[in-house]
Amino acid sequence: MSTTTIIKSIRDIMRKDTGVDGDAQRISQIVWMLFMKIFSDKEEEWRSKIKDYSSPIPEEFRWKKWAIDQTLTGEELIEFINSKLFPALKSLDRTGNDQSKIVKSVFEDTYNFMKNGTLFRQVINEINKIDFANTTDTHVFNDIYESILKELQSAGSSGEYYTPRAITQFMVEMVNPKEGESILDPACGTGGFLTCSIDHVRKFHDKEENIILQENIRGIEKKPLPHLLCTTNLMLHGFNIPSINRDNLLSKPYDSWKGDKLVDIILSNPPFGGTEEDGTETNFPQEFRTKETADLFLILIVKLLKKNGRAAVVLPDGFLFGEGVRTRIKEELLAKCNLHTIIRLPNGVFNPYTSIKTNLLFFDKGMPTKEIWYFEHPYPDGHKSYTKSRPINLEEFDLEKNWWHNRQENDYAWKVSIKDIKKRNYNLDISSPYFGETDEEQLSREEILQQLNESFELSKQLLSQLDQIFK
Repeated sequence: MSTTTIIKSIRDIMRKDTGVDGDAQRISQIVWMLFMKIFSDKEEEWRSKIKDYSSPIPEEFRWKKWAIDQTLTGEELIEFINSKLFPALKSLDRTGNDQSKIVKSVFEDTYNFMKNGTLFRQVINEINKIDFANTTDTHVFNDIYESILKELQSAGSSGEYYTPRAITQFMVEMVNPKEGESILDPACGTGGFLTCSIDHVRKFHDKEENIILQENIRGIEKKPLPHLLCTTNLMLHGFNIPSINRDNLLSKPYDSWKGDKLVDIILSNPPFGGTEEDGTETNFPQEFRTKETADLFLILIVKLLKKNGRAAVVLPDGFLFGEGVRTRIKEELLAKCNLHTIIRLPNGVFNPYTSIKTNLLFFDKGMPTKEIWYFEHPYPDGHKSYTKSRPINLEEFDLEKNWWHNRQENDYAWKVSIKDIKKRNYNLDISSPYFGETDEEQLSREEILQQLNESFELSKQLLSQLDQIFK
């Protein structure tokens, strides 16, 4: 049976359950169950490869014990899940082996939403059709994962965890991580940048499982659902002990990041448009204090990079033209790093989660910026926006790739000196000097609504900036 058929079957079963309310809960339910099945299948592999391997999960709570038992169903099954299984997994000893830490971190803030034990049994039976210990079936999770991410994109605020695969792949290819380099995503969401980095490094090496790679790739995520997704996906990428921590780096003292805590590469799409809890900004120097999450993450990323370290970060337009604290953050960035490239993305790349225009910033730490190259990413011929059914794809970035190592100004690319940027008081919102005026076009109803929505989002950003300035 195909993966698509299995996932569709699970989705249809869960829709009948009165306890599962909406996409976000259904996705969370599917993922924790998949995690337990995957963990069970991986344990079979670990027992054969790791001397004296001991499961952190007591025998009665292992998937192969209760999920295979067809007599455990109905009210008895739900009672077992809620009263026995979850309390046991949430109370695992963190001082145990590495696998126990992973399981406990996954289940600390995970919940069972299903109420009907008969439907629950049907879902289990569908999941058991996949053997994640089998090399062929392992790749099936990639399809499941992509399916879940596409659903997340439409699941209200949960869309913030999803960065289009084309963007993550392009950013990773341009930063070009190599084996032995430490790679971090400080707001890793579902792990797109990390898995793309793993795949990129492995293109140049024969070993499927690489201990050095596993030790060098790290992610931090504070919310439970994306943390669970990221951990599960890295396990399927051959990481026995994924280094994905449930934490918030913004809550740590800014000056504590030094020495062996610094990294070679950072790839990230930090959450923007939101604010951190009161007091978080006090971890940062006075001149950089703000409640805007993306701004705090950017100044933290500059701090976290080693000398000659490389970074690629997704940021909204508001950062480019923002003043006040944002001006000081941009001064710091351009003084300590070479911000060599800004890829300006068009509207709709992150639809339907947000219509705010975004930019990809590429910089290296250790040398100040002398000039910034801009590249305006165009829509494909015949398109005026991106949609759920017509997302951005990797082939569209061939324009940037062909230009990247042989840079010349053209219809899409231009450069601006640091002298001119300082004259603009570090306003980086600079349009191409080569774009002439175009004939006015008749806009469709959908395009008018989209532009109105974008104007509303921009107004909210400006109001937030004014609030910070006049506090």
